[in-house]
Amino acid sequence: MPFQNPSDAEIKAILLSTQRIAVVGLSDKPNRASHGVSKLMQQWGFTIVPVTPKPQETILGEKVYPDLAQVPGELDLVNVFRRSEEAGAVVDAAIARGAKAIWLQLGIVDEAAAERAAAAGIPIVMDRCLMVEYGRLFAD
Repeated sequence: MPFQNPSDAEIKAILLSTQRIAVVGLSDKPNRASHGVSKLMQQWGFTIVPVTPKPQETILGEKVYPDLAQVPGELDLVNVFRRSEEAGAVVDAAIARGAKAIWLQLGIVDEAAAERAAAAGIPIVMDRCLMVEYGRLFAD
């Protein structure tokens, strides 16, 4: 059976329980989607945790971590800005880290990884933009 994203009500529940978002693949370049989406999520009150192997101190004023395993504290959501072929490894790391939910951005699809997350009891959203969905569900 092909993967189905959670319903609007389930996505809303995920977002309502989210405060801290690890953004895997967050770019320091303002013209990149990961940067713009994360900046807006900060403005909407979320704490962003940049995760990128590119050595740098901070992005969007937040300390950068080289991988999910090194991020301290709980992660409410892992937002993935990596190619589909790289998403599975990130999903596995998010499962190992005990993330409460996983979000694969627009254009990112990995059915097998989604099945692994579901088997671990972790809700996963795939091929959707976090910013668009948040705006659509909470803009009013």
